[in-house]
Order: sequence, then C-alpha cells, then structure tokens
Amino acid sequence: MIEIVSAQTYHARRGSLKNAFRYGVDYVLTDMATGAPPLLSRNRFNLFSIQDRHHGGPRGGGQGVAWFQKELQRRGLPLEKAQLLLLTQPSFLWFHFNPVSFWIAVIDGTPRAFVAEVNNTFGHRHCYFCAHADFRPIKREDQIEARKLMHVSPFQQVAGQYGFNFEMTEQAFNIRISYKNGDQGVLATLNGLRTPITTGALAKAAVRRPFGAVRVVALIYWQALKLFLKGAPFLRKPEPPTPLVSDAKASGTGS
Repeated sequence: MIEIVSAQTYHARRGSLKNAFRYGVDYVLTDMATGAPPLLSRNRFNLFSIQDRHHGGPRGGGQGVAWFQKELQRRGLPLEKAQLLLLTQPSFLWFHFNPVSFWIAVIDGTPRAFVAEVNNTFGHRHCYFCAHADFRPIKREDQIEARKLMHVSPFQQVAGQYGFNFEMTEQAFNIRISYKNGDQGVLATLNGLRTPITTGALAKAAVRRPFGAVRVVALIYWQALKLFLKGAPFLRKPEPPTPLVSDAKASGTGS
C-alpha cells in the first residue's frame, strides 16, 4: 500500500512575540513493502525516494520498519493484527530532511499507536511513542502528552509539554501538535487528503513544490530569520537526549 497525502501545515507561535505561517507539503503514506510508481523508489536513487537509513532508529542509521516492530513488541502490541505504516516526506534527488515523520500501527482500520519521529536542523532526533495503555483506537479528541526532550527551535527552551492529537481516516489525516511552556509555545497542524499515488501525482508535486527537502530547509531558515529580526532570544543547542525514544501518556480527551 502506498498513497500520496497532499497536505497543509500550519505553525503559530504563542506568547508576546507572534509569528505564523502556512505551507503546502507532500507526504507519502507507505507500508514499506509494496511497489511504487517509477518516480518513487525505496532504498535507491530516484526523483523521490524513501530510504530505510533515514527512518526508524538513530538519524542516518535507521533500520526502517524493523525498528518500529521492535518498539511495538517491547510494549506488547499484537503485531500479527497490525498494519505498520510510515507517513513521511520522501527524499528529493539527493536531498533529505523531515522535521517530523510518523510511524503508525493500524488495527481494524484505526490507529492504535504512533511514533512522532522528530528531527531538528542540527542533526539530532528524538522519537515520542504515543498510545493508550491498552492500545485502544486513538481518536481525534484524545490528547497524548509528552515532555519536550529535544532542542527543535533555537527560539524555544527544552522544557514544557507536547500534546498530540491524531486522526487518521480512510480519506484524510488531521494531526495537531500543541507545545506549551508556560505562556510560550507553538501550535502545529498537518492536514491532508489521502489519494492513490501515481506517476502523474508525483510529477505534479515536483512541479508544484520543487526541490523537496531543500525547500523545507529554506522555509525553516526563512522563518528563523523573521523571528530573529523580531527580537526572539536565540538559545544555544544542548546535546541530544538519550535514550532515543520516550513514552507519551494519554491525558484523556479534549483538544
């Protein structure tokens, strides 16, 4: 199974210094097993590609879906019933950068666990494992909370909490990540429609939003420059956290 998700991402900064932006992004949803159109490959060079080494495990040394299987087994999810999927922005030519990808375990058509695989522009990665304790379906109104452990933005402290709201239907994704640290924080959303992937859809994505990961990095630095010019305090990066994965906890329902 492989699909393209044409999405919009929105970021809004909380606090006295305001900044917000909305961009179009193209994600791929895949089980990392089946074939793909000619313009998309797994583990080999192409216009678009998905490389195991980029996902599942340490940054640059990923193990792909095998890593996700191990994390699920450690926590007791019945793998024989689960479909394991990756939602990610594919590499474009030689370039790869993904602020966040999602590993998703689906049972009976509903997400039961997901891992937010977060990367920063300094080469660091941390993964937040999100699920109910009994692996019941994750609904849009369920908020799963995690302590922020990795430096992402040089304008935000490594403190406070993330709140994840995750909805996956047969037609769409609606993902909300709310970061709060006192009266500071950021709201980030990712909303997009799922459609079968085709060569035409990939070609349109390359024309509509050229340069893939290069564009993503350029937009990140553009927003950072705007914050710097607005007077946001610039914080030095700390060392990345260990271990690689931390477990989030469901806090009940609500947004």
